[in-house]
Amino acid sequence: MRVHQKEIKISKEEELTFENLDAKIREHGEHAIRFVACGCDDRHRFLEVDFLETDSSNPWSTEKPGIFAFRQRERENTDNFNAVLIIPTGIGCEIGGHEGDGNAVCRLVASACDTLITHPNVVNATDYNEMSPNTLYVEGSTVTRLLMGQVGLQKVRANRLLTLVDKGALRYNEEIRNAVSTARITLGIDSDIFEMEKLTSCTIGLSKSGRAVGALEHMENLFETIDKYGDPYQAIALSTHVERDTDWYREYFNPDREYQDIAVNPTGGIEAMMTHAAVELFNKPCAHAPAPQGDAPHHGVFEPRLAPVAGSIRHIHCVLKGLHRSPGIVSYEKGLNAGDVSCVLVPDGCVGLPVLACIRQGIPVIAVKNRNIMKNDLDELDFEHGKFFRANNYLEAVGIMQMLKEGIALDTVTRPISHTRILK
Repeated sequence: MRVHQKEIKISKEEELTFENLDAKIREHGEHAIRFVACGCDDRHRFLEVDFLETDSSNPWSTEKPGIFAFRQRERENTDNFNAVLIIPTGIGCEIGGHEGDGNAVCRLVASACDTLITHPNVVNATDYNEMSPNTLYVEGSTVTRLLMGQVGLQKVRANRLLTLVDKGALRYNEEIRNAVSTARITLGIDSDIFEMEKLTSCTIGLSKSGRAVGALEHMENLFETIDKYGDPYQAIALSTHVERDTDWYREYFNPDREYQDIAVNPTGGIEAMMTHAAVELFNKPCAHAPAPQGDAPHHGVFEPRLAPVAGSIRHIHCVLKGLHRSPGIVSYEKGLNAGDVSCVLVPDGCVGLPVLACIRQGIPVIAVKNRNIMKNDLDELDFEHGKFFRANNYLEAVGIMQMLKEGIALDTVTRPISHTRILK
């Protein structure tokens, strides 16, 4: 079994409906687990899709509804103001695209809502994860399923964690054990460790658009382990080896490299591919930390957005903290669902299922200026009036959130103000 990525072209004249996308992608005869629109030319839109490829005789080939299954929310729950903060991994976002440099923004956004839902890429920073108590740490594919109306989220007091690691050098295993012990005595988590001898092969790479992706081979080894040992646990933490001995990886973490507006974190894409597949099959919260490759893999004074990686040889504490209270994945009716989402924040230029779901659900989208490699024009999408906003930064985005919360029209608090329209 493997997970891999393909580029698919569709005519620009075709609507980006779930029905059209599902039909086009099914032509490839594989199970899609992740989808992103990267941009377009005069004739085509370019999509990049991650597929889970299985053998028909494999027990993991069970038919599921698929990522494009959609359920329309019947109403918006206005008792609370709940937001979703998305900063996609592996696309070089200037804020949130690196080593947990979205943490401060996450805390800012969380201060403006009752509950904030975000995903590991935003707050994971090796040994650091500074999300606020009202933030729910939700794996990326589950955020998509939430907005598509496929699932609900059930808040928990605590999860029991299964931490899966590669069985490697003794010192490495000792360090991971120390990391889990540290989380036990500082966070109060309940976690056991299992060392996997049969490993999944992970290799990083770049897609045609420049996104961080890669290839995963022998996924059945991971799935068999979760199937055998995972039942007593509510969440799965992964610390596995990622093959990353490339010039691209070394240059990204080169402490002498000058600040770049766009630099793609090499490992985020392959981690998302792995956790999307695991959550798809087992319906449990899951997050990944790349296993360290030596006692001190990074030296020197780093640009601040990369600095957390220099201070850790374990990298997994952020994952353990996030999964400790990651909400359970339940049916639509039994938890916080699409009807409870008040708005979604995304970097401008990014189009994937979350944005398309918001258009269909009538959920306001705030596109925040946050430089990245995606080349989509969100103005081309079919948003309802008053459901799409642009913000120059996250400070401005929080102001728009407060405006939505209070039911204030944006043009009434900006100047100049137009005359009231008279319909004829």
